[in-house]
Amino acid sequence: MSQYQREHPSDPTICRNPATGEVLGYSPLTGLEELEEIISNARNAQRNWAEIPVKQRVGYMVRVRDHVVEKAEELAEVISRDNGKTRVDALATEVMPAAMAIDYYAKHARGFLKPRRLRSGNIVLFNKRSKIVRVPYGVIGVISPWNYSFSIPFSEVVTGLLTGNAVVLKTATETQFVGRKLEECFLAAELPQGIFSQVNIPGRLAGSAFLKNGIDKLFFTGSETVGKQLMSEAGETLTPLVLELGGNDAMLVCDDADLHRAAAGAVWAGLSNSGQSCGGVERIYVQERAYKPFLELLKEKVEVLRLGLDEDFNVDLGVMTTERQAVKVRDQLEDALSKGAVIYAQSAEPKGISSSKVLPALVLTEVTHDMEVMREESFGPLLAVMKVDRMDEAVALANDSHLGLTGSVWSRNRKRADKLARQIQAGAVMINDHLMSHGLAETPWGGFKKSGIGRTHGAIGFDEMTQPQVIVHDVLPGIRRNVWWHPYGRGVYQGLLGVIQFLYGKCLPKRLKGLWHLLKVLPRCFTTR
Repeated sequence: MSQYQREHPSDPTICRNPATGEVLGYSPLTGLEELEEIISNARNAQRNWAEIPVKQRVGYMVRVRDHVVEKAEELAEVISRDNGKTRVDALATEVMPAAMAIDYYAKHARGFLKPRRLRSGNIVLFNKRSKIVRVPYGVIGVISPWNYSFSIPFSEVVTGLLTGNAVVLKTATETQFVGRKLEECFLAAELPQGIFSQVNIPGRLAGSAFLKNGIDKLFFTGSETVGKQLMSEAGETLTPLVLELGGNDAMLVCDDADLHRAAAGAVWAGLSNSGQSCGGVERIYVQERAYKPFLELLKEKVEVLRLGLDEDFNVDLGVMTTERQAVKVRDQLEDALSKGAVIYAQSAEPKGISSSKVLPALVLTEVTHDMEVMREESFGPLLAVMKVDRMDEAVALANDSHLGLTGSVWSRNRKRADKLARQIQAGAVMINDHLMSHGLAETPWGGFKKSGIGRTHGAIGFDEMTQPQVIVHDVLPGIRRNVWWHPYGRGVYQGLLGVIQFLYGKCLPKRLKGLWHLLKVLPRCFTTR
């Protein structure tokens, strides 16, 4: 139990292992009045935080990185027990990407935040020198989900702090034990008081509470329904949002693909974390010639997957994190089967566990786009496979969705794959891989259509944490006033008209005439009247 938990024992959220019901610990609830005070303190602390050199802020983040590295196994264990995923999943998709991300951002923060000089746009205004500086918003709110409860908020907190903001983080109620471990990572850096806070507010209240208490920008990862509600509420105060609202992501398998790699990739990207990945494979479109051999390989790999408790690492899939999500996946499966889908392959029975949150990995064939599994986010261990004659048909089917988070193309022909990838309406498209782009700190993360707005990660993620401000200097000495300043007169008018004629006139005489009128009016720039 963390120091925070020992000091705030009242009104706790009970943190349980979703597979066994074991009590892992407690996380105190944050009152709404307390949240108001936290945000106010954060705002006061942020003013000084923004003034310290980026190099110094980087130093704090290096301490966080070192703590993550030192506690990597402990963190993976906690994530596994609180979320239900295996320890390999926890280490590979949460702890390792977090360590890589913070190291990358620490190395590149100064470059990302360095003022950028703008080239002069016009010879007549050569005396104006402009630069863009990045200004932190102030207090950033982060509301994170339960499926990747460590790695998703981790990068957003790091980029928020490095850019000079204070950050208030609300982790999912379902995985509060992970949230408190994440909190410990940042507390270990001994950040200035108030710069980072972790709060535990019920999900139904969190977004509204953040907005009502004057958060300067909100980052939310969660459902489309809640995202729309937050966008509506934020509109009243014009509070900017970054929303990541899930996906129903397509995998396109060409007839020249490495089918062994494609089948293995579909299993990992679609079924790891029991399929609870917003950017995971859900729909697979396979070109006719490759369809049968791909299915055979997929069946072979799915049927040997091992489900159960992770006691000796020899488990491939754990349990669903919530009963609610398990029910939703079962409903989608029943809908598909009632409309003609067929279970083509299924993983083995789980070992060492009997729980309604255990779902076998399934491969469905004979699927159509009138089934929920093909139209809505599944967020479970279901892979739906459809045969197509041509890859342009696969692209059309992939785009036949109101969501557009990620996608993938599998082909040995890189040029062909790249061309297909550009036609997919998704924020991130991988070639001969899927899902893991979220672990690449340099790549932006976010989607098209109703998968959300804005981006996190990479240089673009840094831009989302700051506002661009342009600073314009006049560098020519002796100038007392601009040509177009008062008092006005015919000479001013002719001089300004001369600028247009000199710059853009189609014939030389007209341009020279324009230059003459400009030169006639220029001396007024060096006088006071």
